[in-house]
This record gives sequence, C-alpha cells and structure tokens, in this order.
Amino acid sequence: MYDLKITGGTIVDGTGADRFVGDIGVKDGRIVAVKRGGGLEGDAAETIDATGRVVAPGFVDIHTHYDGQVTWDAVLEPSSAHGVTTLVSGNCGVGFAPVHPGGETELIELMEGVEDIPGTALHEGMTWGWESFPGYLDKLEGRELAVDFGVQIAHGTVRTYVMGDRGARNEPASPEDIDLMGKYVTEAVEAGALGFSTSRTLGHRAMNGEPVPGTFAAEDELFGLGRAMARGGRAVFELAPMGAAGEDIVAPKTEVEWMRRLAAEVDRPVSFALIQVDAAPDLWREIMDESLAAHEAGAPIYPQAAARPFGMLLGFAGHHAFSKRPTYLELASRLSPQELAIELQKPAVKAAILAESDLPSDPNVLFDGMNGLCQGMIDRTYPLGDPVDYEPTADRTIAAMAAAQGRDPLEVLYDAYCEHDATAMLMVPFFNYSHGNQDAVREMLTHPAGVAGLSDGGAHCGMICDASYPTYLLSFWAKGRTRGEGLPLEFVVKKQAHDTAQLYGLTDRGVITEGKKADLNIIDMDRIDIGRPYMAYDLPAGGKRLLQGSTGYTHTIVSGVVTRRDGQDTGARPGRLVRGAR
Repeated sequence: MYDLKITGGTIVDGTGADRFVGDIGVKDGRIVAVKRGGGLEGDAAETIDATGRVVAPGFVDIHTHYDGQVTWDAVLEPSSAHGVTTLVSGNCGVGFAPVHPGGETELIELMEGVEDIPGTALHEGMTWGWESFPGYLDKLEGRELAVDFGVQIAHGTVRTYVMGDRGARNEPASPEDIDLMGKYVTEAVEAGALGFSTSRTLGHRAMNGEPVPGTFAAEDELFGLGRAMARGGRAVFELAPMGAAGEDIVAPKTEVEWMRRLAAEVDRPVSFALIQVDAAPDLWREIMDESLAAHEAGAPIYPQAAARPFGMLLGFAGHHAFSKRPTYLELASRLSPQELAIELQKPAVKAAILAESDLPSDPNVLFDGMNGLCQGMIDRTYPLGDPVDYEPTADRTIAAMAAAQGRDPLEVLYDAYCEHDATAMLMVPFFNYSHGNQDAVREMLTHPAGVAGLSDGGAHCGMICDASYPTYLLSFWAKGRTRGEGLPLEFVVKKQAHDTAQLYGLTDRGVITEGKKADLNIIDMDRIDIGRPYMAYDLPAGGKRLLQGSTGYTHTIVSGVVTRRDGQDTGARPGRLVRGAR
C-alpha cells in the first residue's frame, strides 16, 4: 500500500539522464519504487495519472532571503509557486541571528537596506524570541511550512553581535574578535546552519548607507571564520564578492585567488555571485575558467549564475521616473494604489506631470534618487510585455521607440507605465545583457563550474521578482527561446534540483530514485510559463512586494504530500526546518 502513486508520467529524474515513461510509488515521505515503462503494482491512498506530463524532482533554491518572512508566513511565496520544495536562506551576509536583546531594529534596517524588504513589514510580522543562532533554529523547528527551509549564519549579524558598533562600522577585527566570532559560527553549523555567508560588494548597504558589516574584512578574519565553519561540519562559505556589481573590475580576480586558497585549506565549498557587467563584459568567463581550474585542483569553488538578465523592474507601482514630481507626490500621498493608478491614466494628470521638474532628492534616504536613475536608463529600458519577454531586441527600448515615433522619450515612458491600467512593469537589465541577448547567461549556466542561483527569493520586494527563475528555466530555456539556442529539459532540471542540493550537502533529495525524499513536481510542459509581474500589498503592515505567478505545475509534492494543485496552495504543510547536511 503506497501513500501516493504517480502513473504514466515522463520522468526526468534529475541526474541528467534521458527521460523515460514510468510509475513512482511513495511511502512515508520517501520514494520507494520507480518502475520504467509503468505497471507498478499495488494500491495507493492517492493515485495521480501523470500521462503526458513531466515528473521532475522538487527544485532546491540556494539563494533566498526569507529569514524574517519564515517566522510569520508558512507558504513562502513567491518561491513555493515555482516548483521549489527546498529553500536556503541567510545569504549575502545578512540575517537575524545571533542578536542581542534590543538589537533587532539594527538587523532589520540592515536587511531592509541590502535586500529591499520593507522594514515596516519585518517590524510588524516577525516573531522574535531568540538570541543565539541555535535559538533561532529552535524557533523555526516548530514551524509547519509549505517547503523545507534551511538557513546560513550571516557575517553581518555575528560581527555586530561580537563587535557592536565597531563591527557595524567595519573597523578591523582583532584576533580576539575573530576567535569569538568563530566560536559562534562553529556553534551555528553544529546546530544545523547550512553555511556561513558574507558580502564584500559596495552595492550592499544598510539603511544608513553603511556597507554590510564584514565588507572590508581582512584575510585573517575571512579565513578564521572559514576555518570555524569547517570545524562545525559540512557547510558552504557563500558570498557576494568584491566587484560583483561591476564597481571594480580588478577585484574579482583577486577574490577568486583567496577563495581558492580558502576552499583548498578547509575542504568546504565556496560559492559566490557572478554576473556579466558592462564595464568588463567578458570578465565573467575568465572568472568561471579560473573557478573550474581551482575545482579541478581540489579547491571547490562554485560561481552562482542567474537564469536571465539581472536588473530591476520599473513602473508606477514601484520605482519610476516621475516619483519626485509634485503632482505625482501629491496624488500618492492621499490615494490608495488602486485610486492612484486610475488618476495617473487621466490625460490632464499626465500633462501636468510631464510639464513639471523633479523636486530635489534626499541623498540621506536610500532609493530617494531612483527617479533620476530611471530617466537616465531609457536607452536600456524595455516594456516587459504580456506574455513577458526577457530577451527583447534593441529596437524595443524606450529610447528607440521614441526616436521611431518622433516623440519625447519621457512621454513614451509614461505611456508604457500606463499599460495594463498603470500596473505595467518595465525591465532595466543592468547585468547579463551587455550584448543585447542572453547568450552569456546560457554559457554561464552550461559552464561546468557554475551552479544556478541568485533568485533572491523574498528580497528586493519593490525592484525585482526573480524567484520565478525555476519556472523560467523550464519555460524559456527548455522550451521557448527564439533568439538563440535553448537548453535540454534534462539539463535544466538537474541544474536546479540535483546540483543545487549536492552543493549544500542535501543528498537526500534532488533526484527521483528509490530511497530519496519524495519532493516532486508534475509539470504540463505545454502550459508551463511565468506570468506578468505585479505589485501586491500583502506583507504585514500593508507592505508591498512584486509577485510573479506560474502556470503548468499540476502538482507540487513535498515529502510525499501535495502542497500545490494546479498552481493553488492546498493548505498542506509538510515542510520543515533542514538542520545541516544530510
């Protein structure tokens, strides 16, 4: 007697092997039978006919920021809507443990500044009740979730915890500081942390403008904490390296050099963010090749690659070019988002806003000058469209359309914002689009050194919604690319199931074979797609976040339990905290 039987599906098992038709039997949360050709005997409490559909492992997203959201939200959307069954949080050196009593606000402001998660939502929604990192895990232990959840200990939190203001101001750490930080890092890994994370990019700043604690950490600190992590057990050293956002094109090679030495010394994986930057559009290839050479020499370093252009979304619901104009500010101060959208579409309001000049921005307020950035990027701002298109041609920029129409570019931009009842979102690809296509992304994904990551699920709520990466890998790369070569379905499934799980030592999942955890997706590949991103106002305290839906997942299954059926949450909560490597 099986708890669940899936029959007739086309099984893409996550190993990269060719697909085959077969049946799957599940008992007590585990896959207990896989029969090629079908005909699996035995009754089941529930049987799903998957004929004509793909059956794949659940996806493991290793780069998210649900550290606060997990304390109040059991569903963990948007990631859970995109076939993800395991999340890894605590990336980029920010998190919420350890924390001294009274230090919660400082960590919230750090998370808000770095990851654009509304501070009001974190203040309102988070339920605290811990000081140590093991205490944080104990708090999460009792959570019943829609997905499994693992977390890393963050450099920014442990540095602030040990060094106080000195740590927050990025003053050098003394040997005593490093030893004490190391104690807490070891303790965290022993308690179940999946890794240690840090950030060294100047693009990551707290709400007060200060770089993340640890940004300028010297090698003795980095190696001291890496060794402490290794003492705790199997874990990953994760970072956003210096120069990651193109602010420095010399530093990335230097970063790889010390990462290589650290990985070799501690014999633990080091994984870091890697994107294509305009200042050096082929630098990423050098970094990938050096990473592969390091790996082959016994130093396991893994660049994390994104699945598509990496940038931000613009629109009246989020950041936009007219946010500092008097008429807009006056309307936004007194109208609901729905009422504001109606007003902005009126010809008289449009004329008034276009005729005005921007009010001064406050340099002390993070993101207050985004209107100027939005105006200055019209030559690489694209309407995203419906259906969405993340690989548009150059003639579709706002600047190109304005030139073709003989119109003021800002008027064309305003009209584009007004599409879909003023809810349209436009794409500005800062990274991974230097040559006007996604060829570099494809090469990063297929490079033997790279892993799929950087979705930032749960973060950048007003700017991006890349938590849809797992679906995009299926809908675009495995099915829908028209401007170049796509990728085999077997490859993209392996890339975001087996490979990501293996990196974090989660060897009990990521493939469909007997004995593995029954985390599965049943997918209608004819219907698999992502929707148009939209702004929702459903975070605590009315906080807003960009969401992007999916179609084509007929079932998502966690530990043998159906958590989503035809894209809808079933209310089942089999997901649990993941403590440590398997």
